[in-house]
Amino acid sequence: MEPPPPLEQPPRPRSHTVTTTSSSFTANLSASSSTLAYDREFLRTPPGLLMVAEIILGLLVWTLIAGTEYFLYPAFGWVMFVAVFYWVLTVFFLIIYMTMTYTRIPQVPWTTVGLCFNGSAFILYLIAAIVDASSVTKELDSHNYNSWAASSFCIPGVSFSHEVSQI
Repeated sequence: MEPPPPLEQPPRPRSHTVTTTSSSFTANLSASSSTLAYDREFLRTPPGLLMVAEIILGLLVWTLIAGTEYFLYPAFGWVMFVAVFYWVLTVFFLIIYMTMTYTRIPQVPWTTVGLCFNGSAFILYLIAAIVDASSVTKELDSHNYNSWAASSFCIPGVSFSHEVSQI
């Protein structure tokens, strides 16, 4: 018996060439996002000092109210909302200005954003100050009276800081 003839192997598939390209946008994005700028002098400028004053006074307002039974009185709930909301936004803007993020996003009109932010903060803090001051009475709860009175004293300072920031 003769051995079977050798099987022919099928032809190998041809190899394909793959070309990869990268866009210059991603290269620029990764290069620019790797460095984080920090402006040490911002806190020494008038806007930086006013932001720190807004943060300290705003924190004082909402901690004075948060330590009481403010949730029993809707007026103090409103004051608490305004104080916490604008405190968080002020901290956010402080971080943006200290890290100079505003220079990386030139599409945003930062002057207009700052004007709208400080203008709305001034108006809502002014309303909150009026609501807070008119709601503080010794008859409501003598335990919370001192905190509420102190918070109504601090709110105009925060409102004034936001108003001066617009100038």
